[in-house]
Amino acid sequence: MIETLAESLACDGHGFLRGVIPAMLIGDARRETDPIAQAGLRNPLSAVPALARLARSDEIIKIIHELLGEESVLTRAILFDKTPERNWPVPPHRDTTIAVAERIQLEGYGPWSVKDGVVHVRPPDDVLASMWTLRVAIDPAPVTNGPLRVLPGSHLDEDARADWVSLACEPGDVVLMRPLLMHASERVAKPSRRRVLHLEWAAGPLPEPLAWAGV
Repeated sequence: MIETLAESLACDGHGFLRGVIPAMLIGDARRETDPIAQAGLRNPLSAVPALARLARSDEIIKIIHELLGEESVLTRAILFDKTPERNWPVPPHRDTTIAVAERIQLEGYGPWSVKDGVVHVRPPDDVLASMWTLRVAIDPAPVTNGPLRVLPGSHLDEDARADWVSLACEPGDVVLMRPLLMHASERVAKPSRRRVLHLEWAAGPLPEPLAWAGV
């Protein structure tokens, strides 16, 4: 599965797996998140059983084991939920913080912050460079529905001069990307709901005494 994407993942920092999540899991996720009225829900796996089943499905585990090995750790999950009422742009940025169990001073880690009760910290870039993010499309995200936009190669070169690429998705598609890849999204041009389950994975534990917050 991943072998066919190897060059794109290495050079561009992102790739697609189309239609790999079963329709039943997507349907359950859609139904159980219908009542949610938050643009971004942290710790969604503890709040929505269908999202927990999706995040730990055989399909997701197979993908992440091919990417990071069998000791990989799910470190953070967020449900992003754009609607006609919650229609916001996301400016270009990199994901540069991780969620940890507690604040413990360690060289190279900082600054620190707390988001929804969870401790976050900026780690050394080599930690971020070894991680993968999987974004599972729950709703259609055509180019008019504010899909993820990425700058290929920017995970390797902050001055990458490639053109921005819009990653239009259908339900059940999975986008793979490096946290350090520059990414953004625009406002929805033709407003409709656009839910995405964002999952961050690491290859293993952090240097002691730090530990992942877990989900």
